[in-house]
Amino acid sequence: MSTIKESIIKSLQRAFLTFQTFPVVLASALGFTLVTLVRIWMDWPQQEPYNFLFNCLHLAFSMSAIFGLAAIAMVQERYNEKKIFLAANLAGAAAGIIAFLLLYFLGGAEPRISDSVVLRVSELAAARISVALMVSFIGFIYFAGKPKDESDFARSLFMTQKAFLIAAIYGGVMMSGTSGIAGAIQALLYRNMTSKVYMVLGALIGFVAFAIFVGYFPDFRRGQKDSHREVAQKQPRFIEVLFEYIMVPIVLVLTVVLFSWAGKTIVMGDWSSFTRLSGIVISYSIGGIWLHMMVTRRESGIATFYRKIYPIALLVILAFGLWAFVIQLNKEGLKTQEYYFALVWLTAGVSAVFLILMKAKAHPKIAAAICVAAVIGVLPFMGYHVLPVKAQVSRLENMLINEGILENDQLIPAVVEPDQEVRESITDAVNFLAYEEGAKLPAWFDERLVESDVFKRELGFAKTWPESEYVDGRGDETLGTFLMLPNDAIDISEYEWAVYLREYAGAYDGEISVSIDGEKGEYVINWAINYETGIPRLKILLDDRLIVDRDMKEYLDKTAEDFQSGQTKEIPDTYEPLSLRVDSPEMDVLLVFNHISITVDPREDIIRYYLELQVVYLNEK
Repeated sequence: MSTIKESIIKSLQRAFLTFQTFPVVLASALGFTLVTLVRIWMDWPQQEPYNFLFNCLHLAFSMSAIFGLAAIAMVQERYNEKKIFLAANLAGAAAGIIAFLLLYFLGGAEPRISDSVVLRVSELAAARISVALMVSFIGFIYFAGKPKDESDFARSLFMTQKAFLIAAIYGGVMMSGTSGIAGAIQALLYRNMTSKVYMVLGALIGFVAFAIFVGYFPDFRRGQKDSHREVAQKQPRFIEVLFEYIMVPIVLVLTVVLFSWAGKTIVMGDWSSFTRLSGIVISYSIGGIWLHMMVTRRESGIATFYRKIYPIALLVILAFGLWAFVIQLNKEGLKTQEYYFALVWLTAGVSAVFLILMKAKAHPKIAAAICVAAVIGVLPFMGYHVLPVKAQVSRLENMLINEGILENDQLIPAVVEPDQEVRESITDAVNFLAYEEGAKLPAWFDERLVESDVFKRELGFAKTWPESEYVDGRGDETLGTFLMLPNDAIDISEYEWAVYLREYAGAYDGEISVSIDGEKGEYVINWAINYETGIPRLKILLDDRLIVDRDMKEYLDKTAEDFQSGQTKEIPDTYEPLSLRVDSPEMDVLLVFNHISITVDPREDIIRYYLELQVVYLNEK
């Protein structure tokens, strides 16, 4: 018990002494916390004009903290001089200032239609700052692994993970305890206490947890041998067992499974979706390399075998991934997902070769390769925001020219509807380009081309999506019909009232009621959802007398019969397929639906309905 107590006290003491060891780091973290507290204090309507400024400050303080952490670790390990130590802190502050200026003056993006803020940090600017943060943090891990006789990259990486875990545990316990106290005060003493109290606690404890994280690291000064380094870098016995005898066997068995899966796929040609396949390859690459670093100093037979076999296995899996990548390029061209996969594939391939040739000495070079790939991904002319756009523009232009839809940089609606596959590919390319922020698009590409009505008017055919089958874990197909309300005008001149119930429709099992005072009396409109079947029922009462009672099942069944579209989401040309007229001697009613979903599960012989009501138009006769 005393050992645990001493460990906690030392961790807290190191956290407070961090201001002396990493002044710019803690000052930046404090600035980050203060900005957070200001944002908590200001309600959203008042905060909105300053949202962009606050985001820039948050990212800038993050840059200053992480870059300063790396700079201080580097100068302490190499020089251990006060002047250079001061220069490293100034460099961290300068990095934050430069980041803020670049973000504030060059990193803004005008809001899209769906955005609620006036100005925001662009995705590209945020991505570049994120890469700078990652490179700085990897640089810190590298310099924290010096000198060679006391540490290495793998031990430094584990020490960093250990520090993070300890800080997270302390922070979690502090947050739980203080939130419990605040909750007791709110429940017993002051019921009107604002929820911002919990947010403030979270911000302050986050700062303390970060101080604990940074304070856990040993003294990096050259010539100072800190006994804490050995403790910080040492893997506890339960971690050694976890890595060697649990995780390593799991990855080895997974390798056998992946080899079998790859062989089956190649022989039978039954390729999984590229999204799933790329996720598996990327996860296997990143997880396997990380585990290689974690067991690099273990001498057991299984750890030694893993270090030898994994790099070779990784090359085989990467070769399989390359085959799938080429197939995907021929099918859909280069897009953002494929671009990221290519970067990870190249980095993993280089890492595998390094591990085979250099073993543990390859780890710093792998880290450098990761940094290079990340930087390439956000560079002008070759970043993720450039090459996929160019590839998709070229792909789209070629398809449109071949179909006679694009001539002399002018769109000409197709006279003859292209084949299904061509329509799907054009739809896919248009959607990708329209939603790419800051993409440089040709003059003929209207940003509104992504809208269904504009798409059909300019290209001469409706958006077309691939036919797909949703298959559950036991291999049974789930069929269905999916309709969405188009952009269309509705003639409501013959109706007196418009009643909106869509916020409540389907929210729970029961009736939602709206009353209207008419000339003949009080009308009550009820919209009820049967929880088990999902089938709604419309009831209208006039002075407690039922005048309309209409179950929607007949309408839904007719819709499913008219639109047998599998899993394709269809947008009809007009609103009429998503509307239903219900007449009675006392009142005319028009129901307009925003979304209809009808799914059939053949395995269980179940039909599930979902009907989202947009508006009810009514007219008293």
